[in-house]
Formats: sequence, C-alpha cells, structure tokens
Amino acid sequence: MSAQSPLRDGDTADFELIETMRWQPETGFVRFDRHLARLYGSAAELGFACDPQKIGAVLGKAVDGARTAMRTRLALARNGDATASAQPYEPLAADKVWILRLARTRLDSQNTLLRHKTSRRQLYTHARSEYLVTQADEVLLANERGEICEGTITNVFADFGEGVLATPRLDCGLLPGVLRAELLDEGRAGEAIYSYDDLKSAKALFVGNSLRGLVPAKLV
Repeated sequence: MSAQSPLRDGDTADFELIETMRWQPETGFVRFDRHLARLYGSAAELGFACDPQKIGAVLGKAVDGARTAMRTRLALARNGDATASAQPYEPLAADKVWILRLARTRLDSQNTLLRHKTSRRQLYTHARSEYLVTQADEVLLANERGEICEGTITNVFADFGEGVLATPRLDCGLLPGVLRAELLDEGRAGEAIYSYDDLKSAKALFVGNSLRGLVPAKLV
C-alpha cells in the first residue's frame, strides 16, 4: 500500500471503545459527562453493550486511594466488559511548545470509524512512526483531499485572526474530541476546512485533548 494512499483499518469488530481521562483529587474526572456521552453514543451506534453502573465501578476502583492527578484509561468491549487502569499524570512544562510535522499517511474521510475513539490505532501508529520523537512532538494527518484532520492523539486548532480557533470539520474524517466539543460549545472554536499550507499563515497553532488541554504548537 502506498504511503500516500488513504488507509482503512477495516470493518471488523475486533476492537474496544476507549476513553482517556484525567482524574483530579479535588474534582474527580475532568469533563466526565462529555466523556461518558461520547462513549455511550459510540456504544449505541456500533452495537456495544454498555452498563453505566459497571463503567462507574471500574473507574472508581482504578483511582481508589489516589492522592495525585491520574491518567485514566477506560476500555469497553463489545459484550459490555469494561476495564480501567490509571497511572500518575505527568503535566507538560508551562512553556512547552510542541513541534508538529505532517504525515505522509492519509486518512480516508469516508471511514466513519474515525469518528469513534477505539483501540484500533494502526493508522495513528503508522503516522507517528514516520518521525522520531526527537523530530516531532505530534504528527498531523490529512485526508485524501489534503485537508488537515487531526493529530495522532490530539485535535488541531488554528488562530487565523478571526476571533475563534479554527478546528477541522468532522466530515474531513476525524475524532470528535471531548475538548474540541467543549470549545465549540463555548464559542471559542469554530469548524473550518484548511490545508497544511494554510496552517503556515496562522497567527498561532494549538493541539489539544481532554487529558492535556490546549498545547501551543508550531510547524517545522
């Protein structure tokens, strides 16, 4: 398969639904309701059994006794089995700016599975492997039309001087991130279509997810 060709992970059901959340000792899970809404929505659309009480129980057990912020990963199998694990959350340095590069790997905008957070990470692993960790903090992916979609673990936000951050439209082919949804609902972001070359004229760039929030970034 050409590295320039759109890649598909296929349509088999051998995957889990995933949510990655930050837990804070003082306030609990960050954006918890939004994470659950996305999980339940994906479960309903893809035919996964989902018991909210079971979800709550495994998450509570994962962070039981924790005294510091935790990075928590929830996995839901098609039959409804749920597991959760947690490890200490390591924040970025306050002045950290992520270096971004563009992958040759392309996403297929018609692949609707991209709109669900799952354990099928082949596309993103393939894109991430194109650069050493010393060459890029995050790798951006475009679709078959050259439209920017997302990073391997983040959504993309660009300041083009229009008063709100521009984030790629869902029909470009991407995950509707929890942080992305919050920024859209608050009016701090708006959907747009743009290319990698368009990003070069942005006044500021950010990538982000619910775990880390918005991270300043730059192209190389």
